[in-house]
Amino acid sequence: MSARFEGLVAVVTGGASGIGAAIADLLAEEGARVAVLDIDDPKNQHSWHKCDVADSASVNSAVQSTVNQFGRLDIVVNNAGIGAQGNVADNSDEEWTRSWEINVAGMARVARAALPHLKKSNAASITNMASIASTAGLQQRALYSATKGAVLALTRAMAADHVREGIRVNCVAPGTADTPWVGRLLQQADDPAAERLALEARQPHGRLVSAEEVARAVAYLADPANRSSVGVCLPVDGGMEALRLRPQQ
Repeated sequence: MSARFEGLVAVVTGGASGIGAAIADLLAEEGARVAVLDIDDPKNQHSWHKCDVADSASVNSAVQSTVNQFGRLDIVVNNAGIGAQGNVADNSDEEWTRSWEINVAGMARVARAALPHLKKSNAASITNMASIASTAGLQQRALYSATKGAVLALTRAMAADHVREGIRVNCVAPGTADTPWVGRLLQQADDPAAERLALEARQPHGRLVSAEEVARAVAYLADPANRSSVGVCLPVDGGMEALRLRPQQ
């Protein structure tokens, strides 16, 4: 595997587990020096800077600590986020505020702290984590879908604002992925095995998306060789957004 990120520094928010950990691992394998910004210690080979994306002071400190450690910043992956279940009447005001502060405003805080450093890089990129919920109506995901739809809109606005500064902004939109969070949701179901089969069947390729597949999409968008990929929302959903298959006979 070529070291396409050799000499570059990346921060991955929410990189302690799941998709974030897979992204951090892949960027490091391909040459980047990686800082994980997370509340939890990833307990792996990456540098860890404790960070709560809902708190500006925490974000500013973590980003500056990363630059102090590595001397530069080139790649930002805004992956930190939380889930929410239920229809529009099922979540409290407090839960709406919490989800917005982490899933949307958290990305803005990280980008804001990173921008002065990214402007100095000739390989600058920001990749935000959107979702199939950004573009498709999913049952029992009203709050989560609202935040992820905002991530898609934010990504395109950021891309327009910063493309002439040499900073490419894109997002990845995974389908239902095989992550610890989805695993916890399955365990709460009355019949976890049946619920998993239903989630797999919802995606045209018939299975959950792997964290590694999402990581490869992030790496593509972060690759400085792909300078014409700007304002892109890259689905990694087994065809869920675009395909309409006839029922199997």
